[in-house]
Amino acid sequence: MQKLRSRRHAQVLIIGGGINGVGTFRDLALQGIDVALVERGDYCQGASGASSHMIHGGIRYLENGEFRLVRESVVERNRLLRIAPHYVKPLQTTIPIFSTFSGVLAAPLRFLTHKQQGAPKERGAFLIKLGLTMYDFFSRDGGTVPRHQFRGRKRALAELPRLHPGIKYAATYFDASVHNPERLTLDVLQDGERAGASGGTARASNYVSLVSTEGPAGSGTGSTVRLRDELTGELFDFTADVIVNTTGAWVDLTNEAMGAASSFMGGTKGSHIVLDHPELLAACNGREIFFEHTDGRIVLIYPMGDRVLVGTTDVDADMAEDAVCTDSEIDYFFDLIGHVFPDIAVYRDQIVYTYSGVRPLPRHDATQPGFVSRDYRIERRAASSPAAGGSGAVVLSLVGGKWTTFRALAEHLSNDVLAELGRDRKVSTAKLAIGGGAGFPAGEDGVQRWIKAHMSAGRDADRTAGLLTRYGTRAGDVINFLDASPDHAPDRALHSTRELSVRELEFMAQNEQIGHLVDVLIRRTSLAFRGLVTGELLNEVADILSGPMGWDTAARASEISHAQEVLKRFHGVQVHSLVS
Repeated sequence: MQKLRSRRHAQVLIIGGGINGVGTFRDLALQGIDVALVERGDYCQGASGASSHMIHGGIRYLENGEFRLVRESVVERNRLLRIAPHYVKPLQTTIPIFSTFSGVLAAPLRFLTHKQQGAPKERGAFLIKLGLTMYDFFSRDGGTVPRHQFRGRKRALAELPRLHPGIKYAATYFDASVHNPERLTLDVLQDGERAGASGGTARASNYVSLVSTEGPAGSGTGSTVRLRDELTGELFDFTADVIVNTTGAWVDLTNEAMGAASSFMGGTKGSHIVLDHPELLAACNGREIFFEHTDGRIVLIYPMGDRVLVGTTDVDADMAEDAVCTDSEIDYFFDLIGHVFPDIAVYRDQIVYTYSGVRPLPRHDATQPGFVSRDYRIERRAASSPAAGGSGAVVLSLVGGKWTTFRALAEHLSNDVLAELGRDRKVSTAKLAIGGGAGFPAGEDGVQRWIKAHMSAGRDADRTAGLLTRYGTRAGDVINFLDASPDHAPDRALHSTRELSVRELEFMAQNEQIGHLVDVLIRRTSLAFRGLVTGELLNEVADILSGPMGWDTAARASEISHAQEVLKRFHGVQVHSLVS
């Protein structure tokens, strides 16, 4: 934040700190561009943090004829498995199939019209086999995942005995998952900061919002926008030659704030629930169950560690309302579980976390949400004078975009920016490892060797493995910090959880741009996602962070109250604080 205030100009200002904005920040920093990024909340707080945690080619996009997107997606999926192996892992996926030829007549109409014709017709084995064959074809270049397999009913039930006994087939293929999207986003951001560290040419801050555009910059360079520090309320002006709008579903509102209203966006809301349900977890047998529900919506049941993720809905979003998971959506999730696992009961008290986000989809008018393109485009607005109500800078607005293709999208967007600046690309990110993916140990044997090499008298194998999972090979830097206590006192694990220590929280405060207590619970760790936040944990983490964050007694109490409100309002989690 101080770096933004001390030098209030950049060649490029990126507004929006989701994965696409952060990916573009990294790419431009690697080209030596003077780039700044601001995000009104925390990084990866919006749609990027509300994903289905999948890195996938999008097999269902084939039905919409989005062949370019599918090809790019599978190429990027394969690439992320190589350059971000600490967070992106292969995901075995099974599709339960209840018919052979159902949907054959309806599929061509969906392909041509991008609309559901009449009542949904379940896709049968013939269509799914055709789709997976095409998917394998798109995946073959540079791919490392196996080709799909079909199983008849008997073999399918032998592998997944809790599946609905009425299935006729099961198809299995591989995509990939990202269990820590928030931390992958942070890794990408820190790569960008490091790339511009020597010259101070890459600066980023969360909790900074764009308020408006102002008059011409006093220096005569670029154009002026007014920014607000959301933690202190301070307003300050900042100038840039090119502005990149990557605010997702809020792109139109951001453009309006800059004096040039647009109508590009038509986002849809997607919700998920997380279950603590050992029976359902065991029934999945380590696989994602990916299928078409009775309404034609493609949904998933997804084991993640010792929890099960269930999603997702796809309904038009009201941008004036909070994106939260509703009771009717929960009923829908319970119904879809019963569709494929009819003898497994699920209850509301098994839900440990809910979340929702608004997909940054293009305006789609009468097109049904499930048929809206997941591809992206870049809208350019030429420089216009502030006197005419514009920002005085070229503005590039990103419409659409999905998690899997963020690197390729960032490259495309950066190339457009470079063209505006008259600069050439210096570095490709296609083979460049991301953050803690650099030198990440290959295979389980390599992981165990790394863990053994980084253990110490006060840090056992489980704790060391947890650090490797959270940070990738950047865990080495974290471990050096943990072992370098200023008073030479040994690090201490928290009483409320063995997954964090005092020194690790201090490391986060110094190095990971924490703005609020809740950032640690939701985005720097997965404690909230897994339903592990307690009143004791809230109080202990707030106590430890109070020193490095400069929170007095009132601020500490406010942070606890804020965390409780966010968890309850947006995630359905009620946490009672302890008196301390």
